[in-house]
Amino acid sequence: MTAGHTCTRVRIRGRVQGVWFRAWTKEKAEGLGLDGWVCNRTDGSVEAVFAGPDANVRAMIEACHEGPPLASVDDVVSESAEYSEAGEGGFRQLATA
Repeated sequence: MTAGHTCTRVRIRGRVQGVWFRAWTKEKAEGLGLDGWVCNRTDGSVEAVFAGPDANVRAMIEACHEGPPLASVDDVVSESAEYSEAGEGGFRQLATA
């Protein structure tokens, strides 16, 4: 990992499935130049891993508190993650896991 870069795992809860949250997250993350992925979880939450410059990861996490227009976010929990969890580069939208 490059100095000034971070990797964070985020779990978003609320009305976050069926409201284009994954597509919105992918678009936002790509715009911020982040690597990682986003997927729906069977418990109704959305999980994501964001990797990249510290400020851009923080901005993405803050954006997740709002989400896309149809979402209603109740909670966003983040924790440090290994940079390798982000994958091979780029940002991907994954299937429900």
